[in-house]
Amino acid sequence: MKIDYNAPLVADENIFISAPLEKVWSAITQIDQWSKWQTDVTSAKLDGALAVGTTFYWKAKGLSITSTIRVLEAMQSIGWTGNSIGMQAIHIWTFENRKDGTYVKTEESLSGWFPRILKLVDPKFLKKSLKNSLQALKAHVEGLS
Repeated sequence: MKIDYNAPLVADENIFISAPLEKVWSAITQIDQWSKWQTDVTSAKLDGALAVGTTFYWKAKGLSITSTIRVLEAMQSIGWTGNSIGMQAIHIWTFENRKDGTYVKTEESLSGWFPRILKLVDPKFLKKSLKNSLQALKAHVEGLS
């Protein structure tokens, strides 16, 4: 799975987290717990087991989003597609075990009429959003260590 590089909003960010890969992976894949550590997420509910094809429902920045897991490689990557009013997303996370922690990369594309408007109002919206998510993940996981 790849993001849509032709979408109105496309961004990628990465971060090094001083924590074992297992803890980082657990934080991202425990979708029901996202609202406990991501301030932009007010609710999240996985509808079944963590597996390719499973849907989850969540609210972020006031938007209700329905997402479906499309890629799941344990301790390596997770990716999903998502739909909200006027918007389609493709979001991929990849993880690499490093000597003193975990390297995390996330990339996302947003398509539809809403991202076209958002790009005019706040062209750096997606980049800032990904950066904030990574900072929140780092603070949460390192706080558990």
